[in-house]
Amino acid sequence: MAFICLISGQQIRAQEVAILKYEGGGDWYANPTAVPNLIRFCNSNINTKLSEKPKNIEPQSQELFNFPIVFLTGHGNIFFSEEAAKNLRNYLVSGGFIHISDNYGLNDYIRKEMKKVFPELEFEEIPFDHEIYHQNYNFSTLPKIHEHEGKPAQGFGLIYEGRLICFYDYESDLSDGWEDEIVHNNPSEVRSKALQMGANIMAYAFKN
Repeated sequence: MAFICLISGQQIRAQEVAILKYEGGGDWYANPTAVPNLIRFCNSNINTKLSEKPKNIEPQSQELFNFPIVFLTGHGNIFFSEEAAKNLRNYLVSGGFIHISDNYGLNDYIRKEMKKVFPELEFEEIPFDHEIYHQNYNFSTLPKIHEHEGKPAQGFGLIYEGRLICFYDYESDLSDGWEDEIVHNNPSEVRSKALQMGANIMAYAFKN
């Protein structure tokens, strides 16, 4: 199911995905080859027709509503203003989806800022019988691309009125696995698993 939005009374079929350009000084632009590589993988393997170049979008922007899914990663501080938190919430409850990929040092910041967006929700671990793990590819464990702190890779999420609206790969570093091979020298089988899980996330976001 394609993501449909309304602009000035006209239906626009979204064919792009976005990277969230947050404030706070953190490197929102980390892993620059990751999402373009995932888009190419999806277009080749799960029949999406997405623009190969993702857009950079600020969380307070009304353009956010044009995208079926936005991606967030980085290593440093993240800050959502009141306006940004409110807009991001409206986007997510209106049918949008956010994938957060854990880079080293992200966890404390993102949990605090997402509490501004959904103060009533807690991140909960997503069990492996959830459909996000069984779209085009089946997973019984979350791929672990890089070691951070000796913890297992886990998939956490925020669930609003029964719908998974945010998927957070913790201690997994999926987006590092999407990057050009030369960047991290990950083996091809590791990159393949990361891209397949990324494709599942993309497919889930479009369908839900």
